[in-house]
Amino acid sequence: MTSRPSIEVAVVLRKRRTASHWQPWQWELEDVVPDEPAYGSEARRLYQGEDGERWLHPGFRAELFRDDAEGYFLNVSAPAPCWFVLWRMEEQAGVADEPIPRPVVVSLSYHEAARWLDAQERVEQVPAPPHIVEWMHAFVEAHYVSEPKKRKRPESFRRVEDRFGQRASGTTEKKVGGGDGNG
Repeated sequence: MTSRPSIEVAVVLRKRRTASHWQPWQWELEDVVPDEPAYGSEARRLYQGEDGERWLHPGFRAELFRDDAEGYFLNVSAPAPCWFVLWRMEEQAGVADEPIPRPVVVSLSYHEAARWLDAQERVEQVPAPPHIVEWMHAFVEAHYVSEPKKRKRPESFRRVEDRFGQRASGTTEKKVGGGDGNG
């Protein structure tokens, strides 16, 4: 069994005040940081004040998969490579007095993030630090093979078919006249 390249990370989510009367608070992804043993294994509040809260969620592993090398290539070649985090709100209060958001998974793949978004999940991104971008770039260099572009035959060489798939008859000669002969 070969191990995949991976890194242990923790996710920081922030609750901040908004200007909306209907939704005075909003949760958002603040950062993805290296996980430390001192963080433990449970979510914990880092800060609470009038302007909001910050929560640390340790214990996530970001892995790089060979079959998703193109997804990492798209991330590395983007103007701002980033972490993608899928998170959901708790159904009921757990470690806090009220429900808080819980990260579900962390990734560096554009393809994986796109699949989550297609499934209507909540996905946010934050910039990846330079050492993570370099690590991902080395993986892409070792495993990504771009697909050769297929030459598309010009439309003028395509066979003309009718709506039933039969070869259409026609001519390229220009018709002269075009009237009914009563002229």
